[in-house]
Amino acid sequence: MTDKDDLWALEKRFWTEGASDAHHLTAKGAVAVLPYPAGILVAEAIWRNNAVAQRWRTVAFGDLAITRKGDVAVLAYSVSAERADVPIYEALCSSTYLNDDGVWLRLSHQQTPSGPHD
Repeated sequence: MTDKDDLWALEKRFWTEGASDAHHLTAKGAVAVLPYPAGILVAEAIWRNNAVAQRWRTVAFGDLAITRKGDVAVLAYSVSAERADVPIYEALCSSTYLNDDGVWLRLSHQQTPSGPHD
């Protein structure tokens, strides 16, 4: 696998796997910007938020874009995510990763709800 493939696989894990796994793969002091009511979350506040703790049953990424400069990579994409008893969630997202001694850690994540696509 290439770093590009690894990063997209890692990003999907953040949506679908448990919060403890995601926490382990997040840089110390990371920042998340999530839709209301979560808002801006920094460091350990990310993991105390109920919206972050809930995982999605299925996710589909589209409009994939990635750029890398040295040890920093930025991913941008659209997502359609589903979990039980909740309408399908559509958003535009970006995540920034830092390669820390060969391990990719998510440094930031942002979501902008986009609604269903026509």
